Amino acid sequence: MRALVARGAGEAPRVEEIELPAPRPDEVRVEIRAAGVCHSDLSMVDGTLAPPYPLVLGHEAAGVVVEVGAGVGRVAVGDHVVLNWAPPCRRCWHCTHDEPWLCADNGSPATARGRTADGGPLHVTLGLGALAEQVVVPQHAVVPVPAGLPFEVAALLGCAVLTGFGAVHRTAAVAPGDAVAVIGLGGVGLSAVAAARAAGADPVLAVDVSPAKADLALAAGATRFLPADGTVSRAVRALTDGRGVDHAVECVGRAATIQDAWRATRRGGQVTVVGMGARDELVSLSALDIFHSARTLRSSVYGSSDPDRDLPGLAHAVLDGSLDLTPLITDRVGLDEAPAAFERMARGEGARTVVRP
Repeated sequence: MRALVARGAGEAPRVEEIELPAPRPDEVRVEIRAAGVCHSDLSMVDGTLAPPYPLVLGHEAAGVVVEVGAGVGRVAVGDHVVLNWAPPCRRCWHCTHDEPWLCADNGSPATARGRTADGGPLHVTLGLGALAEQVVVPQHAVVPVPAGLPFEVAALLGCAVLTGFGAVHRTAAVAPGDAVAVIGLGGVGLSAVAAARAAGADPVLAVDVSPAKADLALAAGATRFLPADGTVSRAVRALTDGRGVDHAVECVGRAATIQDAWRATRRGGQVTVVGMGARDELVSLSALDIFHSARTLRSSVYGSSDPDRDLPGLAHAVLDGSLDLTPLITDRVGLDEAPAAFERMARGEGARTVVRP
């Protein structure tokens, strides 16, 4: 079978033949029908993260169960599923204290699974390796969804949408009338914009370095687009009677944009960092400013969400028309065109590219 494989940091990924094992007890084989190209995948390629190589990329996907191992009762052959890159163990301290997104069994960027065409060891991103024709994963790494849900939309639910919506609704708990700024308008950022609008926030200010993101932001529900040109905090304050927003959601993961979010937030407001940055991205804040501003700075891992609980609700919202995710998808390509999608993402172009293996 074919998959998109990264061979080392800084090297362009390429489509290769790989071999996956048969499902063991409690594992399933899923035929991938759609997979999103996420910025976390780019981090596996550009050196931001340091996973073991060779590595099958991809962790945001949906497909159909085609084989099950012994003891699998969660799904059956033919079921439509969304992949979950952080399945909780339900046993550790975090899981038993209603924080499954911080499960102690999760966090590894790659898992050893399968072989390259020449018989060498292979790893898969976040236990999945979903930019491939098929995956073999634990049964708890799949979430059943209705068969009527389009695969390309279902794929986005597993990462971008769950992360962006969760950051707004669960981590930040945005309320009607709150002023919100979202910095960084990739798939997660645009999902956060849509979530803020759905929560009744006003204004919803969308910020990005690329002016081309303006139309995407407005389509997702932003009330105003602002360029990230060094004047973000002043522009945000000018639109909020000088106070700043109640909530700033940072979806980039860089020190400069986290500091922009901090300065754009009112006294007593909340900054939620969703973007995953590099280890050496250090954020500098004045101790006096921290005290005087009374702001809260926190991160949002996987949108503080439990996919088993939250993903079915998002799926039904898509099916009943109350959630429109079409503005998030800007490109649809085959597996052979996936390397070019990473190049577009690195340039900051578009929102989500969906790959149909």
